[in-house]
Amino acid sequence: SEQFKLPVDDRLRAALRDDSVQPEQAQLDIEVTNVLSPKEIQARIRAGASVEQVAAASGSDIARIRRFAHPVLLERSRAAELATAAHPVLADGPAVLTMQETVAAALVARGLNPDSLTWDAWRNEDSRWTVQLAWKAGRSDNLAHFRFTPGAHGGTATAIDDTAHELINPTFNRPLRPLAPDAHLDFDE
Repeated sequence: SEQFKLPVDDRLRAALRDDSVQPEQAQLDIEVTNVLSPKEIQARIRAGASVEQVAAASGSDIARIRRFAHPVLLERSRAAELATAAHPVLADGPAVLTMQETVAAALVARGLNPDSLTWDAWRNEDSRWTVQLAWKAGRSDNLAHFRFTPGAHGGTATAIDDTAHELINPTFNRPLRPLAPDAHLDFDE
């Protein structure tokens, strides 16, 4: 015969008396969090979420998320690194210059520092890589997105958005973010 010890509290007394227990009293005092499996954590990170975003969305400890995210973050970093050697796809086919060379030339031509550029990559639902380039121009944060297809001789990168198209445009004929014209005000004296 087994013996158990229970703390005697109001809930136990009410249950023994068969009093009706209020629903809020019947709740266990356990904080429930959305516990993600390692596979779910890695899927979210692979899809572009940050460690902090996954931890906040799931209510999980950031150290636990980081432990499972690490290999996927390495994979993303490697894909972004490989994308620097890809060839941008232009109207007449892949460029001779690599993405890194093309983007650096575009930023320099616009008076910007290519060293401030950051590269990131993640997989979409269709398992294809999206590469994001981020840089600052003055107070503006800029993003350009490309579809990266790894392959022989570095693979290819196809512009997804207008900023990406402008960034790899070989003519560099207009700024990435055109300025609004100045307003001319006439003041009568």
